[in-house]
Amino acid sequence: MNRVILMLTRVSFALVFTLVLLAGSGEAAQKILALQSVRVAPYDEAVKGLRSVATGSVKRLVLSDLEGVDVAKAVRDERPDVIVVIGTDAMNRVKRIKDIPIVYLMVFDPQNTLTAGTNITGIGMHVAPERQLASLQGAMPRIRRVGTLYNPARSSSLFRRTQATARSLGMDLVAREVRSSRDVLNLVEGMKGNIEAFLMLPDPTVVTPETVEYLLLFSLNNKIPIVTFSDKYVEMGALMALDVDSYDLGRQSGEMVKKILSGTSPANIPRSDPRSAVMTVNSKIARKLGLSLDEEALGRAKVIR
Repeated sequence: MNRVILMLTRVSFALVFTLVLLAGSGEAAQKILALQSVRVAPYDEAVKGLRSVATGSVKRLVLSDLEGVDVAKAVRDERPDVIVVIGTDAMNRVKRIKDIPIVYLMVFDPQNTLTAGTNITGIGMHVAPERQLASLQGAMPRIRRVGTLYNPARSSSLFRRTQATARSLGMDLVAREVRSSRDVLNLVEGMKGNIEAFLMLPDPTVVTPETVEYLLLFSLNNKIPIVTFSDKYVEMGALMALDVDSYDLGRQSGEMVKKILSGTSPANIPRSDPRSAVMTVNSKIARKLGLSLDEEALGRAKVIR
């Protein structure tokens, strides 16, 4: 009798051990490939965020390490279950892959053409305009007339969202269409005396090194604060920005990946805006513009002094 019990115990142990091994090998089989455009801090933070929630193994490839390599082939050779694309250049390299699920982040695609496809879902590059304008109104409640520029060929859908948001907040959005970055100077000058703040949209026609320099000078000379989408412009002289939280962006993409690995098609996972944002305020610029900001509304904003 004791011998039978001992044999059953051994069989049970072997069965449990086998199941544990199978479970472990199943998880390992779920392979996530993170394809990163370049080695920069925000992209690195996004990968860390992805790894913090990933249920499978995460391997990273960086384009700058793959010069002369057929990137799409290199990706296929890895046999990933899901590709997480970080950056516009990386998306360009794998857009022809149609049979592997792709989750993108930090990809500039205002017209949703680069990221089109039933095997693709992801997260927008910038914080939603609704939150940018709401933050502006919170910090400066008296502002009503906000100027902005946009190229209809590059950012019409973003502009329509911004316009609708401004109306809902009781703001008057003074907008001008830009066909060439050479037009920015004259169009902004034409807003002088008609706007109380300027909203910089992530439009590549509007935002160039030359136009940014001019916009910041216009802001100081006319005491018109600039609200933007990137903290780097706040460091240069804009008043405030609502920028993405790169680490949480990676976590957000990781949650999408988990759904895909559980059997959900990318086509059934809605594309979304970044859910977390970091506000940055340049207090030195606020003083130069003669502005008094609502400290409570700024909350945990990063302040440049």
